[in-house]
Amino acid sequence: MRSLALLLSCAAVLAAGCSKEPEPAPVAATPKPAVETPVDRDEHSYAEPRKVAIDDLALDIAVDFDAKTIGGTATYTLDWKDKAATQLVLDTRDLTIEKVEGEAGNAWAPLQYALAAKDPVLGSKLTIETPARNTKVRVTYTSSPEASGLQWLTPEMTEGKQLPFMFSQSQQIHARSWVPLQDTPQVRYTYSAHVTSRPDVMVLMSADNDPAAVRDGDYTFKMPQKIPSYLMAIAAGDLVFKPISARSGVWAEPAMVDKATKEFEDTEKMIAATEQLYGPYRWDRYDMLVLPPSFPYGGMENPRLSFITPTVIVGDKTLVSLIAHELAHSWSGNLVTFSSAKHGWLNEGFTSYVENRIVEALYGKETASMEYAIARNALKKEIGTMPEATQSLAVKPGTQLDADDALSAVSYDKGAWFLQFLEERFGRQEFDAFLRGYFDHFAFQSITTEQFLDYAKKNLFDKHPNLVSDAEIQAWVYGTGIPATAPQVQSRGFSNTDTARIAWQGSGQLPNKQLTDAWVTQQWVHFLEGMGETLTVEQLKQLDDAYHFTGTANGEIAMRWYPLTIRSGYVEARPEIARFIERVGRRKLIMPIYEELVKTPEGLALAKESFARARPGYHPITTGSVEALLAKASAGQ
Repeated sequence: MRSLALLLSCAAVLAAGCSKEPEPAPVAATPKPAVETPVDRDEHSYAEPRKVAIDDLALDIAVDFDAKTIGGTATYTLDWKDKAATQLVLDTRDLTIEKVEGEAGNAWAPLQYALAAKDPVLGSKLTIETPARNTKVRVTYTSSPEASGLQWLTPEMTEGKQLPFMFSQSQQIHARSWVPLQDTPQVRYTYSAHVTSRPDVMVLMSADNDPAAVRDGDYTFKMPQKIPSYLMAIAAGDLVFKPISARSGVWAEPAMVDKATKEFEDTEKMIAATEQLYGPYRWDRYDMLVLPPSFPYGGMENPRLSFITPTVIVGDKTLVSLIAHELAHSWSGNLVTFSSAKHGWLNEGFTSYVENRIVEALYGKETASMEYAIARNALKKEIGTMPEATQSLAVKPGTQLDADDALSAVSYDKGAWFLQFLEERFGRQEFDAFLRGYFDHFAFQSITTEQFLDYAKKNLFDKHPNLVSDAEIQAWVYGTGIPATAPQVQSRGFSNTDTARIAWQGSGQLPNKQLTDAWVTQQWVHFLEGMGETLTVEQLKQLDDAYHFTGTANGEIAMRWYPLTIRSGYVEARPEIARFIERVGRRKLIMPIYEELVKTPEGLALAKESFARARPGYHPITTGSVEALLAKASAGQ
């Protein structure tokens, strides 16, 4: 998941060619693990996967837009690892459990179960008594209208204004709010689903969606490769499909699909470039679902169907590194997965590195360097304010950490920085071969940082001794801050941007229009980020008159311009600020604006008024973030 071009910011945490298209890769059978399941306790799950693990999940569910619920049955095929175990423990959050049954011969018999009181973070532990260690267990349940992993939008909140919309966000631990599960990445399972809904909406899942499917209110899905629970996804709405290539395309509302397909037209080239680097794409199709602006993240790497924010569709492809990021997860994250959130960098650091390699392959070294520079400048600014325990790539045992907070800018950008450090020390050719072998070796497994380091020692460090020291590796993985050995990147485009900004601040003379007309989003971001804390109102007006930052459709610019205007007292931007935070629910883009607004009484008042209007269209994750900020600011005043 990337809060896009998260390479254009170290996002606040809670969490992108060939002339001939290749033939779609065949669906790979899930291989047997080459190593044992890691002995690594996941503090964010009640499940006991070393005793029993879900091997397959069969859903038979109904999507009810009127009740805002998903309900039906979840049937688990179980792998009993501990022959003395007699309980199946599942994670739930705000689910109503109607009954639990175990398969006995050709019949189903009731099983005793207990649903514990709700923990504010983990939800409710569901303990099912299984004295016969049933091969199959079935739970009948219904989700809550307030499920943390689901958002329900009225027609008025959508692009087309005609039909309602629903979508899930399961990462990190929100799948348990719409399906009772072993909600930990340590458990991977295949799944199938039978889903009914109102007949005028299209239902999609992170599975084998049919581009030619018709709307009839009755849908079936199958995911033949094993995935962790956070990658299970569902969506329903007024959705149509448009192809990009034989194995990739865009699902979106009718009013958005052409624009999105044009913006993402390089996707097949991205897939081919990544295959050339790291081996075949193993998920058959790579489609994208463009969600309404309320989606709280930039993207979510649900296999076969990445969820994408519309805020990256700006007409010039300058923000499509998000697509590179979500695609890269098909190798780093979906194929080789962290075993718990404290190893989050194995997903996001590797993916951010692969993303940058894709960007470089398609758009050139300069674009890749600019994105690296923006991310690292933001990381350097942020990391010093973080608790020491969260500054290391691998969170040390015993550290209590929210599941979402584990995926901070450290996981993304320090992780990618570490991998670039290894690339420079060992050489790109050698490091690429190592990564390709790594993805093959651990394919369809969930691993720990220690497993990665052990593999790297045997297959990289020991093969080329004296290129890196153990002390350097320890500093990167377990140390605080940014190691002194961190490689630096240079950007000619940013040098020109810096020169133009410094000249303007000294003389009041704006840079030549011919120069700025050629700037891309990354340069405008860098231009604004170098302005300092405040400018005079006159300076802001001069910039606004020339470049029309106020009211911009580019969220990456808006999230930097609006906070600057708030700190500087440029009240002319206030109406557009309100419109922006009321229309967009992507946390990366709006939280910096809210954070500046709440610092003054008049700003806090505007924030509260805008939030009251925006709240019905915000995702529960976004709502929780804004509510917490407003409550803290109100208490402080």
